[in-house]
Amino acid sequence: MRIALAINNQPKTLDVQPNDTLIDLLREHGCWSVRRGCETGDCGNCTVIVDGHAVYSCLMLAAQADGKTIETFENISVAREYAYLKEVFMHYGDLECGYCLAGFMMSVKALLDNVSDPSEEEIVDSLTGNICRCAKRALPISDIMEAIQKRRGKF
Repeated sequence: MRIALAINNQPKTLDVQPNDTLIDLLREHGCWSVRRGCETGDCGNCTVIVDGHAVYSCLMLAAQADGKTIETFENISVAREYAYLKEVFMHYGDLECGYCLAGFMMSVKALLDNVSDPSEEEIVDSLTGNICRCAKRALPISDIMEAIQKRRGKF
């Protein structure tokens, strides 16, 4: 089956099999930030943004991406506008490996793309389903909120 989609602002027309998952498609096309974890939608390591919404790419079939816009961490990892969030997560629980970083970042970015000044509850909801197996501390919600507010000039 042939699908057309945009991956990180690059239009593509690709052949996929009916049982191909979006994670497989993205990794085959160089999106290495989309990490394999549980493959059941429980860890958030494979989170990408599909048409503005955070999605677990391990649970989505590649064929379902037809006509959609997909954004991965590769698209924002070099963007200076998100460096402040990356810094918060890098210090979160003294991440040992960083494996989960892209999933966390994509979840928060999807929220910020849709809600300009998110509440604590909205941030918690956006990160539900993202797991860091290295860090033993609670999610840095107050640090994320502070970073967003500083970025928006509210501090």
